[in-house]
Parts: sequence; structure tokens; C-alpha cells
Amino acid sequence: MFLTNRLSVQQRFQSGFTLIEMMITVAIIGILASVAYPAYTDSIRKGKRAEARAGLMNLLQQQERYLTQMNTYETFAAGAPGALPFKAYSAIDGSQASSSHLLGTRICQPIGGVTPTKRDCIEVFAQPQSGVFSDPEVTSMAIDTQGRRTCTGTNTERCWK
Repeated sequence: MFLTNRLSVQQRFQSGFTLIEMMITVAIIGILASVAYPAYTDSIRKGKRAEARAGLMNLLQQQERYLTQMNTYETFAAGAPGALPFKAYSAIDGSQASSSHLLGTRICQPIGGVTPTKRDCIEVFAQPQSGVFSDPEVTSMAIDTQGRRTCTGTNTERCWK
């Protein structure tokens, strides 16, 4: 009988996890998450920037086609609904609601003191869509028909890479 009671006491103490084991496991998971989450968000931002670059190149190509047909470029505000035949958002296979950036066009900045016209040079630009995507490092990017690329934000090296 003494032996039976002793086994049941040992069995009771050996089942399950102790509080210390559980706290160590939670701490390890917390450390892994604190390292992995910033890397994950950085990867998402890189993908969204790549989506914006692809959208800019697509819009620039559409503008060149428009120039050959109408003998002028067309300007419109970022994300303008029904912006003539142009797509004003960056998602390639999605909708404007799922897009990370809104696209627009404007006349180029003055070159050598001469302000170009809409027939000479336009700049296509992408700006993050508010509420859907935030990028603290890159706030907007643009490229004009002369091939000049510009970028605004705190880390402009990341725009075109």
C-alpha cells in the first residue's frame, strides 16, 4: 500500500509543464517574434514599392501610346476616377481599393529655366494610398518622360531598388 501511494504522488508531479517552463517558452516566442516582425513588414514594404514601380512604368508606357495617337500627353490627379484611358492605381491585377499606391501625371519641372508643355514632357508619380499602406521611408516616387527619377521620404535610396 505504501508503494501504491508513492507512485501516485510521483505521477501527479510529473504530468504537465511547470510555470517556469511555460514562461521560458513564452519568452523565446516573444524574442523570435520581435526579430521576425520587422523583417516581415520590411519585406511587405519592398513588395509594395515594387508594385508602385511597375505601375509607374505601365502608366508611362500608356502615356507614350497616347502621345503617338493624340500628339500630346495627358495630365491627371493621383487616383483620378475615370482618368481617360489610363489606370490611376498601382495594382496590376487588382482594383483601386486593393492597390497600395495611387498614380497620377503632371507637367515636368522646369528644365534649364524653360518650363515644358504637356506635349514636351510629363512626370508620372505614385503616392501611397492613405489608410491602406504606409511607408515611413518612401512617401512618393516619380519618373518623367526624359527618364529622370525622383523620390521623397526619409530613405530615398530604397525607391528604385
